[in-house]
Amino acid sequence: MPKAALFLLALLTAWQAAGTRVQFNNVAVESGITFVHENGASKEKLMPETFGAGVAWIDYDNDGWIDLFFSNGSNLAAGKPSPGNVLYRNLGNGKFEDVTRKAGVQGNGMFGTGVTVGDYDNDGFLDVFVTGYESRQLFRNNGDGTFTDVTAKAGVSGGGWSSSAAWVDYDRDGYLDLYVVRYLEYDIKAAPHCGYKQEGYRMYCDPQQFDGVPDQLFHNNGNGTFTDVSRRAGIANRAGKGLGVAIGDIDLDGWPDIFVTNDGVRNFLYRNKGDGTFTDIAYSSGTGFDMNGKAMAGMGTEIVDFDGDGLPDIFLTAFSREYNTLYRNTGKLGFEDVTLKAGLQSGFLSLAFGTKLFDYDNDGDIDIYCTNGHVTDNVHLYDPALSYKQSDLLYENVGGGKFKDVSRESGPAFRMLHVGRGAAIGDFDNDGDLDIAIADCGGPALLFRNDGGNRNHWLAVRARGRESNRSGVGAKVRITTGAGTQHREINPSGSYLSTSDMRLYVGLGKEAKAARIEIEWPRGKKQVLENVTADRILDVDEANAR
Repeated sequence: MPKAALFLLALLTAWQAAGTRVQFNNVAVESGITFVHENGASKEKLMPETFGAGVAWIDYDNDGWIDLFFSNGSNLAAGKPSPGNVLYRNLGNGKFEDVTRKAGVQGNGMFGTGVTVGDYDNDGFLDVFVTGYESRQLFRNNGDGTFTDVTAKAGVSGGGWSSSAAWVDYDRDGYLDLYVVRYLEYDIKAAPHCGYKQEGYRMYCDPQQFDGVPDQLFHNNGNGTFTDVSRRAGIANRAGKGLGVAIGDIDLDGWPDIFVTNDGVRNFLYRNKGDGTFTDIAYSSGTGFDMNGKAMAGMGTEIVDFDGDGLPDIFLTAFSREYNTLYRNTGKLGFEDVTLKAGLQSGFLSLAFGTKLFDYDNDGDIDIYCTNGHVTDNVHLYDPALSYKQSDLLYENVGGGKFKDVSRESGPAFRMLHVGRGAAIGDFDNDGDLDIAIADCGGPALLFRNDGGNRNHWLAVRARGRESNRSGVGAKVRITTGAGTQHREINPSGSYLSTSDMRLYVGLGKEAKAARIEIEWPRGKKQVLENVTADRILDVDEANAR
């Protein structure tokens, strides 16, 4: 065959392959998402300016269409209050409406960072907790489209610099407790000058210059109030400089465990002992450091079974010139760093924050997404190989514990340069595939719609707890088809500063039904569903469990 014909054939083959691949498109503006993050960037280069914002999918009005919440920063250098958080109501037609003021969630002017969503009072309506610099807020959902600030009344107010947070029923009493990650002992009024004076430019300071602040665990008293049990539970560790938190039962003993990524110091892996206390097993489990025994600048994190062996694995994002790290659960409270073996090297120069491990193409396995962006806006001045704005990463799970970087093949969204921070997944258009919301640092929000090329089947599980917490957070779900069994947990927290769709989405590939679905509720009851037709949202109720 002539060379010209071979070339045309190659082009046709590539075009056909692209035509069947999932494509992501940024549809934020056309959908009505106009949120722009205020980071207060200034010549003083105060460290909170680098932090970025969180994003959360929340069906706050229970109409079956997930809505979108963004936390917002402020201009600390100028002493200006925050423009406020923003809540968008999903209109169900691909469009969103700003209902912030109507809902009453704009906030108190604080420098907001993370956002976590959960029904802490089990009334059937999702509530919102916002972390921040020297402040935080808990908004109780009134069930009529409005929220009330109950921070002080609930007993979860406090100072310090808080980052990510997660709702978790750590003692399995049926009420969601609150884990709050905290970062540094940092005072903007006494912030040092950092940078290269001989070159005449200033940089953001290194976190190694500051002491860490212990995380906090608030026990839900079941009456609308919380008690700080951090010391009693064994998680008040001053050695941490926390950024991300993920929840999962890593040893399958029925009790939720907690993984915290720290910035420049070792990670924490808190094993739940089942008596209200935790033990940090980061050293013995092999999850404290990278493959070279070095502490990373850990950012976002996820706990998901990526290889289908039934054991939850751990993934975290890290700084530029560090690897985004994948720890494979080997059983018996041990983990192996399989980052290079899995083929994740392409993220070495990027700086990743938000991350989600999910089945973007519904083929039945777990893929990896990372949103990227440097913390230093003038990073090119001291390292020409790095850039402030970066494109995102998407890795396809190709089986055998391996991943393939398919970012460039996955649509125009993955060719955008931006400064990614918080990231959350959710099916905002209820079409069965998961979309991605991203909160940039100092820039406009992004909404990556999952478009075309996906002909695979799916199921979504929406849980209704009775004895367990109302949303079934922490429930284990096992889905069996002719292709095998997938092991998942309902845990919408994770990533960085963000919360994903409360519904659990599972790709089924070419299987038009699930032969068996097993749900193990946090309180211990179990139920089984058989021959479940695919391509629908499945409501499961603990009332039917035994």
